[in-house]
Formats: sequence, structure tokens, C-alpha cells
Amino acid sequence: MDSLVDRIKEDMKAAMKGGDKTRLGVIRLILSAIKQVEVDERITLDNERVLQVLDKMLKQRRESIRQFADAGRDDLVAIEEAEVVVIQDFLPQPLTDAEIDELVGQAVADAGAQSVKDMGKVMALLKAKMQGRADMSIVSAKIKAALAE
Repeated sequence: MDSLVDRIKEDMKAAMKGGDKTRLGVIRLILSAIKQVEVDERITLDNERVLQVLDKMLKQRRESIRQFADAGRDDLVAIEEAEVVVIQDFLPQPLTDAEIDELVGQAVADAGAQSVKDMGKVMALLKAKMQGRADMSIVSAKIKAALAE
């Protein structure tokens, strides 16, 4: 499998050649975030860790969109939404609601979860499977709903 960082760098070159300044800016932010983690931890990130960085960036953008929307700053919402689209290009295919429900049900059974107190066990089972493929806040809500039944 090709390195995700290599794919991101290739897309950066394509954005430079194509003159897509918005995409180029977001890709540079991504590479900067990856480099920051590599420098801080003195390691080279594998694809799984790169997905974690991208997932964190996506979560930050979604939170910013909520805050900007609440403040009536539609101009900033549009910028953040454009960044979300670029970041999602590098993440795996998102899970459908049905797939998320199925994985949550399976994880609840595997963990032997009985109540909301067992939510951590279920979340631990799902986090690796869903990294970059689902909004974990939605997954969390689905786990709570499944355990409340």
C-alpha cells in the first residue's frame, strides 16, 4: 500500500500545477500537522497515525463550523467546510449509518456491555475500526442509545 503521506504530497504537487490555491493551502496545513507530530514524538508516522491526525483535523473543523454558525459567521463557515472537503479526500470511504449500527451492535455484544458504564469498552473496540471513517460523536451517541435499551 502506498504511503498516505506520499499521496498527500503528490496531491500538493498537482494543486500547485493546477493553481488550486485553496486546496494547496489545506494540504500544506495537513502536512504541517503531520510534521508537527513527527517532530514532537521523534517518529515517522505510519498510515494509521496519519489517519488519526486527519481525523483530529476534521473534528476541529466540524467544531469550528458549529461555533461560526452559532455566531452567524457564514463566511468563516464556508472556509471551514471547504477545508473539510479536502481533508475527507484523504480519509477512507465513510461508513454508512447501517454499517455504523451493525458495528456498534457487534461491539456491544463482543464487549458484553450491559449499561452505559461499559461504554468505554465498546468505544475501545470501535475506535480502531472506525478511525477516519465515522464521526466518533455520532458513534458515541449510537452506543449510548444501544446501551440504554
